[in-house]
Formats: sequence, C-alpha cells, structure tokens
Amino acid sequence: MVVVGRVTAAFGVHGWVRIHSYTEPEENFFQYSGIRLEGPSQKDQGVTIEEWKPHGKGFVAYLKDCDTRTQAELYRGMQFSVPKAVLAKLEPGDYYWSQLIGLSVQSTQQRILGRVDSMLETGANDVLVVKASKDSIDKRERLIPYLPDRVVKEVNLESAMITVDWDEDF
Repeated sequence: MVVVGRVTAAFGVHGWVRIHSYTEPEENFFQYSGIRLEGPSQKDQGVTIEEWKPHGKGFVAYLKDCDTRTQAELYRGMQFSVPKAVLAKLEPGDYYWSQLIGLSVQSTQQRILGRVDSMLETGANDVLVVKASKDSIDKRERLIPYLPDRVVKEVNLESAMITVDWDEDF
C-alpha cells in the first residue's frame, strides 16, 4: 500500500472532511480505486468517497456513512492509501516519493549521510529530508534538494541507495 493523502480536519456540520492529497496533480487522488483509511483509532478500512470538491488549497469530501461533524472528527489525521498496483507506471528516472523514503543517501565520495525520512514540496523543487542513521557520518539532519543530475546523481532502488553531489557540511 502507498499513502496518497490524509484527512486534516472536519469540514462543516454534515460529516465532510478536509483532505490533503499527496498526488500530482492533486486531484488525481480521487481517481484511485481501492482507497483505504488507516490511523491510530482504526486500522485499514475501506472507504468510499461519495462527493468531493476543491476548497482553498486542498479539497473537501463526503465519506460514505459519515453524516456528522463528530463522526468526521474521528478521521482527523488518518491516512489514505492505495495498492501499489493501481499507481501509474513511471518513465525511467522518475520515482514516487514512497520509493525514495527509507533509502540510504551517500555523497559522491561514498560517505553515508543518512536515510530519507520524508520529502518536502517547496514549489521550486522537492527536498529530501535526510536523517542520521546508525551508519551515517554524523547525527545531523540534512535537507537536500531533489534535483536530478545536478544534486541527485543516482537513485538505485535495488541497492536502496541515493548518491548525491552534496557537501557534507551543508
């Protein structure tokens, strides 16, 4: 399963929720089949999105059988996921964020900088959030721009390694 979005808050009094999509473009979130919800209070349950619409910088949606604000509040913080099989095939050299998270990051001098903990979208480019690992050169967190060819020299999914041209002192 791959996380494709999350519920950020309840919206209104009729059971609607605010949704933050991790897909690009963001509205592609609503085209997936087999969407599941999971979170601390409820594990891996199927969900049907009956209606949705853009609202502000995100979306609001009505989830089947969620008719009150109180019910909608229970979904806050839960994540939407879909089976990997429903994701579109990518061109060579393109990756889903979920494929990059957890990979080790090494410099072009083959020194381990840490592991990709998460990704940030900044508008200009995506950013790898690299946190120290047991085999990294130090305990620092690094924010490394995801700029293929310029900074990111190689992504090797088989060896679970990203090679970057990045100064260790940054």
